[in-house]
Amino acid sequence: MSDLGPVSPGHAADAAWLRRWRLRPDGDLTTTASSILMPVLTRGGAPAMLKIAHSEEEERGVGLLTALDGHGAARVLRHDRDAVLLERATGDRDLVDMVRDGDDDGATRIICETAAQIHAASPEVFAAAPPLIDLRTWFRLLFEQADDHGTLHRRGADIAGELLDDAREPVALHGDLHHGNVLDFGDRGWLAIDPKGLVGEAGFDFANLLCNPSHERALMPGRLERQFGVVVEASGLERARLARWLVAWCALSSIWFAIDDDPAHAESAAAIGERALGLA
Repeated sequence: MSDLGPVSPGHAADAAWLRRWRLRPDGDLTTTASSILMPVLTRGGAPAMLKIAHSEEEERGVGLLTALDGHGAARVLRHDRDAVLLERATGDRDLVDMVRDGDDDGATRIICETAAQIHAASPEVFAAAPPLIDLRTWFRLLFEQADDHGTLHRRGADIAGELLDDAREPVALHGDLHHGNVLDFGDRGWLAIDPKGLVGEAGFDFANLLCNPSHERALMPGRLERQFGVVVEASGLERARLARWLVAWCALSSIWFAIDDDPAHAESAAAIGERALGLA
């Protein structure tokens, strides 16, 4: 047997990268629709994550991570074509557990701090010129399909258009900040993983966290209103404008769930958006 240890059959590409970068498997391989993930140890014994991307979106996210160079996000250790080696989160804290244990406010503040670090690195990101998607393109499906869904979707599309027509200074955006995408990296603190690689107004990046860690929790009486206030305080964003980004995001998210044949989440995303209209 090679010094790589056992490698799952049918994953020859993974084995090739393990050999090329002299990595050892350190956990179970996970396959998703967009990538393959394998926890590994480097030649020097440091924990890392090997990721083989299968989609343009994943590759764009790697481009943003590379440009961020560890500012608010996992650091890229090596990158070649569709393979990337990332530093691995080894801390034992978890934001979802924090919410369950009663510190919802603390978890929200951590995500806001992470977003702020990413946004602050925008000059370096823009200088590196990774491929990023603008928000008007990101909202394309909402603009195209709003009239095929409910009143909230039409309202969300109108609000998104107004926000984009009167856009604030653009920053590098993670695009998918929530409790499962900000992890404990030990001495390095809380860092983001799996960015979408977007560019646009900072307020957009705070909307998704208000719908998480689940729609059920987001819709608990008083919860959305309280966490919205925490985000406003932590981020310094204009209250009414953030509420409008939340409505627009919920409308887009609902359409994505509908396209994925998930009517329950499409409905609950829209319900969060309806409640967000009251915040505006």
